[in-house]
Amino acid sequence: MNLMEYQGKELFRRAGIPVPRGYHAAAPARAAELATPDVPEWVVKAQVLMGGRGKAGKVKFAKSPDDVASVAEEIMATPMPPNRQNPKGERVNSVLVEEKLSIAKEAYCAIAIDRTTKRPVIMVSRFGGMDIEEVSEKHPESIAKFFVDTAIGYSPFIGRELAFQAELDPGYRKAFPAIVGGIYELFFRYGAKLIEINPLALTSDGRVFASDAKVELDDDALYKNPEFKEWQETLPLDEDEALAAQAGLGTRNFRRFDGNVGTIANGAGLAMATMDAVRNAGGNFANFLDVGGGANAERVRNCYELVVNHTGAKVMFINIFGGITRCDEVAKGIVEALNTTKSRKVPLVIRLTGTNEEQGRKILADAKMTPVETMDEGAARAVELAA
Repeated sequence: MNLMEYQGKELFRRAGIPVPRGYHAAAPARAAELATPDVPEWVVKAQVLMGGRGKAGKVKFAKSPDDVASVAEEIMATPMPPNRQNPKGERVNSVLVEEKLSIAKEAYCAIAIDRTTKRPVIMVSRFGGMDIEEVSEKHPESIAKFFVDTAIGYSPFIGRELAFQAELDPGYRKAFPAIVGGIYELFFRYGAKLIEINPLALTSDGRVFASDAKVELDDDALYKNPEFKEWQETLPLDEDEALAAQAGLGTRNFRRFDGNVGTIANGAGLAMATMDAVRNAGGNFANFLDVGGGANAERVRNCYELVVNHTGAKVMFINIFGGITRCDEVAKGIVEALNTTKSRKVPLVIRLTGTNEEQGRKILADAKMTPVETMDEGAARAVELAA
């Protein structure tokens, strides 16, 4: 679940990370109503899940409440143009109105998971306001990193060390350790996958603010924070994302394609490998679907119905690796799901491997279902049945 900027900044406020004075408005009239005369100039920003707002003319300045209304109306009148993040563009349904800062310096600060070390990595650069990919390409030496031992946690000395390594302006150094501590706290409190401040602004009068907020939450951790359900309902979803949410999946767990071999797997990596195996076997996949953890009967049924009702699948290839998810539980889920679904029936090819795989195969065999042992064997069989 990706948050809008205004939502990310609300989390920042909770963690004590300074953000500019501002408010969120879903209509130009409301934007003008909330503007106060004590602010000499406002910045009005489109609230979308796409980058490049400035270049698209979706970040503008205003000097009065009436000006705020006209600028907001102009921004919301047209959608964000397509780019590599969203080839279809995105409608602008609301704006964030904030006091304009007198920015002297811009820095970059983020925390994410490093898959190699299996630890949170805090990244800092003096080149704020640029995409981190561009910074990595043009100024790789400028990115300071610290891999946090979660058994010890974060301490202010880490922030101070990163500020010196990244050669941040001295004006950052007093506030910086607490800001890094704030994003570290949020990262674990809300089950985030990424928290990014770009830019982290140093004003001409020596204050430090999170001028932007990019927050990506793990969908599997949303149950711990029911309040995010309301936020999720306000986020722009395309048709595939909406279907995934209705099926109880993460919004990124399902995507449709033009083929006739439906696929279900647990884990995004295995799901993509399953699609590759279908293609290597000479077939065309109908979808990407990551069933996630805990593939119980209800979830399996929802996923099966999602694929058969909304794609051109003629056969279903279910590819499950039993790690945390036990193969016997998945097998029970498959059998129960197929016995209770009211959707059209398609041939099933099922591969179970990992924890309790023998018990899982026996359950399938007792239900007159024939499992396969390898992914390539399953893909070949599914392509053959779909022909």
